[in-house]
Amino acid sequence: MSKQLTKAEEQIMQVLWELNEASVKEVIDKLPIPKPAYNTVSTIIRILETKEFVGHTSVGRGFIYHPIIAKESYSNESLQKLMNGYFEGSFNSMVSFFVKKNKLDISELETILKEINKNPSQKIINPPLKF
Repeated sequence: MSKQLTKAEEQIMQVLWELNEASVKEVIDKLPIPKPAYNTVSTIIRILETKEFVGHTSVGRGFIYHPIIAKESYSNESLQKLMNGYFEGSFNSMVSFFVKKNKLDISELETILKEINKNPSQKIINPPLKF
């Protein structure tokens, strides 16, 4: 899954991940106002099928769509691309950037460290951060 999603595609995937399965009308109902046209959403969903992010089942004369790619898988790959593209693959550089730009407080950093330490079997590219 090395395909990137456009902003519109990602917005529709967020709805499908939330609902787990939906018709085009159900997707539109979950989108913010101003609502896109039915044909627009239908076209984007077909593109997502071509990219193999979405599958469908036939129901009567229509279709019910469902995500094929898990949100966590897409998030992991997107984060990896962000880290490699902007932070030379360094987890430490990426976290340092977000700490500086978002003014994280120490309790938020401690929460992040606890989460990292919960999963010691996961591959961590760079050593854990120490504060």
